[in-house]
Amino acid sequence: MTQKHTNALIKESSPYLLQHAHNPVNWEAWKPEVLERAIKEDKPLLISIGYASCHWCHVMEKECFEDEEVAQVMNEHFINIKIDREERPDVDQIYMDAIQLMSGHGGWPLNIVALPNGKPFWGATYVPKKNWIQSLEQLAKLYKEEQSRVQEYANNLSQGVTAINLIENNEETDFYSLEQLDRAVAQWSQYFDDFLGGYKRAPKFMMPNNWDFLLHYSTATAKDEILEYVNTTLTRMAYGGIFDHVGGGFSRYAVDTKWHVPHFEKMLYDNGQMVSLYAKAYAVTQNELYREAVEKTIDFVVEELKDENGGFYSSLDADSLDENGELEEGAYYVWTKDELQKLLGDDFDWFKDYYSINSYGHWENGNYVLIRDSSNDEIAKKLAMGLDELKSKKVSAVEKLKQHRENRPKPRLDDKILTSWNGLMLTGLIDAYRYLGNESYLELALQNALFIQREMLKKDRSLYRNHKNGESTINAFLEDYAIIIEAFLNLYEVTFDEKWLNHAKDLIDYTKTHFLDETSHMFFFTSDEDQSLIRRSIETSDNVISASNSIMAKNLYKFHKLFPNEGYGELASQMVKNVQENFDKSAQSYANWLHLVLFEAQNFYEIALVGEEFMKLGKEISAQYKPNSILVGTAKEASLELLKNRYNEGKTLAYVCIEGACKLPVDSTEEVLEQINDR
Repeated sequence: MTQKHTNALIKESSPYLLQHAHNPVNWEAWKPEVLERAIKEDKPLLISIGYASCHWCHVMEKECFEDEEVAQVMNEHFINIKIDREERPDVDQIYMDAIQLMSGHGGWPLNIVALPNGKPFWGATYVPKKNWIQSLEQLAKLYKEEQSRVQEYANNLSQGVTAINLIENNEETDFYSLEQLDRAVAQWSQYFDDFLGGYKRAPKFMMPNNWDFLLHYSTATAKDEILEYVNTTLTRMAYGGIFDHVGGGFSRYAVDTKWHVPHFEKMLYDNGQMVSLYAKAYAVTQNELYREAVEKTIDFVVEELKDENGGFYSSLDADSLDENGELEEGAYYVWTKDELQKLLGDDFDWFKDYYSINSYGHWENGNYVLIRDSSNDEIAKKLAMGLDELKSKKVSAVEKLKQHRENRPKPRLDDKILTSWNGLMLTGLIDAYRYLGNESYLELALQNALFIQREMLKKDRSLYRNHKNGESTINAFLEDYAIIIEAFLNLYEVTFDEKWLNHAKDLIDYTKTHFLDETSHMFFFTSDEDQSLIRRSIETSDNVISASNSIMAKNLYKFHKLFPNEGYGELASQMVKNVQENFDKSAQSYANWLHLVLFEAQNFYEIALVGEEFMKLGKEISAQYKPNSILVGTAKEASLELLKNRYNEGKTLAYVCIEGACKLPVDSTEEVLEQINDR
């Protein structure tokens, strides 16, 4: 097909950038030479940031960026740069902070107008065509006629963008206590929706790190009411339309309070974290609903997002073609009552009760999003049906729907591979193996880890951020290092293959050399080997993905247990002290940090296994949910200090230690758990 327009984005690999490669706008990618040209030509930058599965990004493209009248204004007055926020979170962070300072809110598409040197002076999210043209013409006129005023504003704004990201080194304070943590969680719990789960608001976002911490906290402190809240949340999400009952996997968020109607995009980073969360919750509760959520989510990821080389793709779009050939959000996933009746026949009678084909499950325009409101036991009792019969019928009916749905046009796939998101999925697979015992999950994990080792790990121990079409190009950010370190350490704990531990330690040492801020003792988001922007960001607030610094602090804390003379523990402790003043008023935004408070306040155990049966014993111990421990093992000898001089011929012994001081060795999982639970 011959295209009327082609711009520089045709040379990129990001599906989001390629979507704009035939716009009449003269888009460029974010590159040093483009920024240099802007300075040379004295033209302001128009920076538009989005991602492939972003609904309003598609809307604005159709209304504005595909329009020749709009393109003429943009091309005449600006150097136009398109950015995939998933490839370049470093740039996105800075301009998102800028727009929030300017307007008090943000979102995507994120449109920024900046000086040629990158300092922003105007920003907006979605803008309709007429307003977009008016705004750009006014901005071009302002830059031309009052450049000194524009520069002054941009300089002041850039100072604000830098200032809000400053972290002070707080050496004087005591480490946050368990009593303080109890008060912070009590304050946090005021926002809990105890009936429908999540928080008392709509839309409802899945926040895996929030519930992961609360699972840890509730089990570590015997707070049954917190555990009940976590279970309510996990149950309601697994019942909800946010979970794809037909194909598995979780959507981005729900627009309502009952987890019913999702924003239908499916992201790898959500699903990797949800697998971990549900696997851990299954280990605590043995709730079969959680096991099913893990299994179906992994099935979805393998079926829709797995690359043949072992990597995982980024996302499925929210939009797909409807029966009229128009892009429509959710078209692939929703059902009409007539459609379900025809497909299911007599089975529709019980199906409508199970998945709420009624006023509770109705979305709009006669479309239903499948949602449960009752347990299998409750439904079986209501229908006077045996539990096994109900489960069998459900599997059969869902398979019919899945086969039918396969004939619909699928949502668009973002097939770039991102290091950090793969690391989250890798940890998810490892946790699924640990707690569900399915060997195929370990096989998938090893395939993915080998892919990361082969394609993302450089010879100098640094990482790439992205991979597409056999090439890795962008240097990784702290998020990538932190998440991969965590994943490789997790992989070591279930394989006891020191290769993964050594890779993780190499990456920790690389980040200390190239990312650590010696003043604040926090880690920058970008390496000292990459081009500096307005600032080098320091990410501390946990969002849908935990802050890179909170993940690094946990990594350092655990590596201190294995390598106590490297200074890792002191650094982890200092990092917590630097941010802990935020815990009282915003615990949910620092949830991943709070694990470290529990680690410090309670005993943290190193469990060393030595002997021929160490793998068998390790698998048994791994299946227990013990977040306050780290597991090492070997048949005879290994390089780790914890494993040296502990071999007893003919025996497999477990040593439960605290900071290297060990209790008497034991030879069974039950005895290990007794020693841990004895505190």
